[in-house]
Amino acid sequence: MSLSYIDQANINNSYVAGLKEDLGFEGNELVRLQTLYILGAVLGQLPFMFLFTKIPMYYLLPFMDITWGIFTLLQYRVNSFAELAAYRFLVGWFEAAFFPAIHYTLGSWYRSDEIGRRGGTFYVGLTLGTLTAALIQSAASSQLDGLHNLAGWRWMYIICAIITIPVGILGLFVIPGTPEQPNKWVLKDRDVILAKERLLRAGHKLGGKVTIQTFVKIAKSPRIWALLLLDIFFWNGSINTSTGGYLLWLKSLKRYTPAHINQLGAASPAIGIFYTLAVCFASDLVLGPAWAITVAHVWNIIGLLILTVWQVPEPALWFAFMTTYSAVAMSSVLYGWINSQLSSSPAERSVALVLANALSQSTTAWTPLLTFKTVEAPRFQKGYPFVLANAICLILLAHIINFYVKRNKQGKRDDESGNSASLEVTHYQIPEKAALASDGKE
Repeated sequence: MSLSYIDQANINNSYVAGLKEDLGFEGNELVRLQTLYILGAVLGQLPFMFLFTKIPMYYLLPFMDITWGIFTLLQYRVNSFAELAAYRFLVGWFEAAFFPAIHYTLGSWYRSDEIGRRGGTFYVGLTLGTLTAALIQSAASSQLDGLHNLAGWRWMYIICAIITIPVGILGLFVIPGTPEQPNKWVLKDRDVILAKERLLRAGHKLGGKVTIQTFVKIAKSPRIWALLLLDIFFWNGSINTSTGGYLLWLKSLKRYTPAHINQLGAASPAIGIFYTLAVCFASDLVLGPAWAITVAHVWNIIGLLILTVWQVPEPALWFAFMTTYSAVAMSSVLYGWINSQLSSSPAERSVALVLANALSQSTTAWTPLLTFKTVEAPRFQKGYPFVLANAICLILLAHIINFYVKRNKQGKRDDESGNSASLEVTHYQIPEKAALASDGKE
């Protein structure tokens, strides 16, 4: 996960480390490059609604990882916006399946009361990757700038690729796959049998391929559409993490070198590690999904209110930017919630996870173009209020969904209780009838 976000976040770091000046960017090139990455990621996800249940994850993920590593490397040689835009699109295309694939894999092994913690541990990679990209760029700017006639920001892409490609190869031997398509390099038969038994006891269904009927069921499910809308609010309620606002603000202060800007840029995602672990563990152990989402985004809202006002003392702006990664701290809670709501059908889980992620992410292909224009940095007078509104809607909808989920669970319990009582009556009536028949024969 951290490698994915190293390669995703490095465009913001390189932009403030000299890419803008070297390539002569003056307008909204940064936000357009971010948009092209998103377009690649959205379009690249669509085939995987079918492929998750057909191709083993321990083949699928390493192939994608190695390929996006190659296109990450090629970015070191760019000399124009068009060339960089093409590479960003392709990096997005080959990274596309990674996030929903990991959540599909987690949902294949873990129960609903434990998936949040596992997903949160995995999602630490987002903040870890973002801060690592900042530190790599800082080191490249201060130590490698000019080496072999390459700027420091170009060296960053070389370093990222050197890290990414070998890890992709390693994935062949460490990714466990799913219970139906396990990686025998990692798991023994008894491990797979044990996993299947515990999942079946929890009501999970194993096996099943995506068919046209799967799409029909998804389309008819109000629950899925509500979760999809929730995901749209989540993506747009957290785009402040990817638009580079913090780095652009640091650069606007004109008191730091490029290396120092990237060092400071690591602070916000570093704090995000603690947000993520706290929110995801609390979701499983104490709060449940709706309240975990609420806690994360109330903290996000506090920071967004300060950034919306903007005319505040500088320490307040520092504080606001340090709250940024609370916005994505509940990501694994949300996708774990989708997984648990569809635990009875692997095929529906596959479609729902990709569909939710792709459609939600697709909205962020154009919303930043309207609200986070690079020329309006660092204040983003439309951007921060827009994110604030989505964060509020996210909290409200999470509790509406939670109300209906709890009501449906209670309805199922009542039905099961009624059925159990009916079975007990039947169980005790049958022996009485048998005894009467026996007396008659005697």
